[in-house]
Amino acid sequence: MRKNFFIIVFISIPFLFVNAQIKGLTYNNDGKFKILQITDTHYIQGNPKSDVVIDLLNEVIENEKPDLLVFTGDMVWKNTETRKALDELFEPVIAKKIPWAYVFGNHDDEADMTREEIMNYVKKKPYCLATQGPKGVTGVGNYTLEIQSSTNKKPQTILYCMDSNAYSKLEGIKGYGWLAFDQIEWYQKVSKGYTKRNNNKTIPSLAFFHIPLFEYTEVSADVQSLVGTRKEKECNPKLNTGMFSAMRQNGDIMGVFTGHDHDNDYIGVLHNIALAYGRYSGGNTVYNHLGKNGCRVIELQEGEKSFTTYIYLLGGEKINHYKYTSSY
Repeated sequence: MRKNFFIIVFISIPFLFVNAQIKGLTYNNDGKFKILQITDTHYIQGNPKSDVVIDLLNEVIENEKPDLLVFTGDMVWKNTETRKALDELFEPVIAKKIPWAYVFGNHDDEADMTREEIMNYVKKKPYCLATQGPKGVTGVGNYTLEIQSSTNKKPQTILYCMDSNAYSKLEGIKGYGWLAFDQIEWYQKVSKGYTKRNNNKTIPSLAFFHIPLFEYTEVSADVQSLVGTRKEKECNPKLNTGMFSAMRQNGDIMGVFTGHDHDNDYIGVLHNIALAYGRYSGGNTVYNHLGKNGCRVIELQEGEKSFTTYIYLLGGEKINHYKYTSSY
């Protein structure tokens, strides 16, 4: 008697299914989309001083019900095991099944992992949207996220996430790093590509990175126009490579959101671009004098070149409300 044998071969292709649960960022049925900016947690695994970070994440996610979280650098601190710290830090977000993005600060890779190792580890976590970005461009983690229409798949808002690097590598130039010329070229190329595909109309966009642009010192000179607190001089790079000028020329960026300076949480507008800090989100593992830790909330409305924003403090208080509306 003839017998038929069937051989079933299972092929494991793990990377095809990483974050398959993310279907893309989309405006809600009411046309709204909410982003939480978490910055400078300086988290140390096993240190009780970092517990308030987890308290903040659990509370603000429950109360604000965001559509996306963006972590803008210096998430872990030197004296920690990076993997364990990142596991604890991102667990509340993953547990709530919320998409999240991540860009580097100047301190993230000062413990026991390089930027490349951290990104390779982080991007495999559930609901993470971060990627290394294009090869040949300075930094690790230059990428865009599209927020699509609630009625079709056309992008309505673009989020530019960039690595603002760490420290100056030029002899005779001290201080922090800057966005390199090839990063500016990358932004311009991507931005113009979106505009061209959108019938030559710019798509409203936001930018997220860690170290503030040189122009933050200019917008802060008019203290009366700021909404929020400025308790320290901006720790921006010594050199200005022109990213702000490129953004203004392309005409798509509504606002830039950074961290880095723990005692600043203001927002101001320069040449029609909002320059904003997040709120220090960490515990007392490093300097901070603003009071309660918190985060910045950004609310978008589909079809509008505008946003509203405010600071959320641990405990539920909301301060420094601001509405941005473009006039160009």
